Amino acid sequence: MRDAVQNAWSEVVATARRTVADGLVVGTSGNVSARVGDLVLVTPTGVPYDRLGEDDAVAVDLASGEQVRGTLRPTSELPTHLAVYRATPARAVVHTHAPHATAASALVSKLPNIHYMAAALGGQILCAGYELYGSEELAREVLKALRDGRTACLMRNHGTLAFGDTLDEAYDRTQQLEWMCRVWLLARSVTDAAPHTLSRGDMNRVAEKYKGYGQYVPPA
Repeated sequence: MRDAVQNAWSEVVATARRTVADGLVVGTSGNVSARVGDLVLVTPTGVPYDRLGEDDAVAVDLASGEQVRGTLRPTSELPTHLAVYRATPARAVVHTHAPHATAASALVSKLPNIHYMAAALGGQILCAGYELYGSEELAREVLKALRDGRTACLMRNHGTLAFGDTLDEAYDRTQQLEWMCRVWLLARSVTDAAPHTLSRGDMNRVAEKYKGYGQYVPPA
């Protein structure tokens, strides 16, 4: 168990650093977590990710939300992370302030189906209603936006949240959402034309086809 926790913490830190390197967050904004059994490893609040080491692991109990490991305080968005783990099959969560997605979140309650890859995230992307960061109210809004099997959402005037079986999967979904928002904003910037979007039938057909997409590649 100790090795699993330490490995998960290393992946959490590496993913958090990646969000900064890829321009999805600035400074200490955004947060990352991973579930190991009944523990949730989560980035701490207000600490630059490049200062975190293997002895700085922060863990909370999934059921109670009480901190059980580490001296640094967990991210202020802990209520949302815990809510996602309790209500979905998530094993990893990535929250960012990605610029294009945050811009889109200020414009729409649903991201128009500008590209069929929305189906890979569970369907049309919804935007969680605005609530104070770190609040239980925000956590409830995020769960509403993740309903019906969705694995990613926008957060009004705030950013994005995505989850997956692994941190790599959650991060890939975060990048996909940011890309779709960027494409939509680019299409929308052409003032003399309205972007074409995909119908519900189009999306349903993509979702069905996507079930057989990809293949297993064994680890090196």
